[in-house]
Amino acid sequence: MSQDAWLTAEVAGPKKASLITKPEIADAMIRRAKRPIFIVGSIAAEIDLEEKKLIDYIILMARRCSIQVVATANTNSEFLKRNFTPDAVMPAVDIGNRLTDPTWQGVDGKGPHDLAIFVGLPYQMAWTILSGLKNFAPNLKTISLDNVYQPNARWSFSNISVKNWIMNLEAILGNREA
Repeated sequence: MSQDAWLTAEVAGPKKASLITKPEIADAMIRRAKRPIFIVGSIAAEIDLEEKKLIDYIILMARRCSIQVVATANTNSEFLKRNFTPDAVMPAVDIGNRLTDPTWQGVDGKGPHDLAIFVGLPYQMAWTILSGLKNFAPNLKTISLDNVYQPNARWSFSNISVKNWIMNLEAILGNREA
């Protein structure tokens, strides 16, 4: 199944993201990862998903799935308001560069990350960072959990409605104990 990029004229090249057609796909990738990391962008605290903000889903997922979190831009203050302390705070471009470095030992110094989950970054920024990772970090798996297709990730949701996005995020969380 093929999907077009969310923005017209965004051409990712011959390698494009596989579609996450069921939330179990993302859940299985997270379960298999030994050192997953969330890269959370500035708009995660602004996106309303009915009764919660996107950042609230991220916090629940990070806690239930034991995923380290990197807060980019101004998201650190939003995490702290919710009594959640990210594992690192740094610019999105910086974490993107570090993930391409095979000698980098991760945000905690315990080894490289094997799965990077991107969510809440402005589309063009995520597109560019994921392009760099696709080309310069071949052993790193990447997932975009935004509701727009991100062709430079290894896996991405298609362009889905907010309602379907919520259902997918809740399904991933529902597979974990509270």
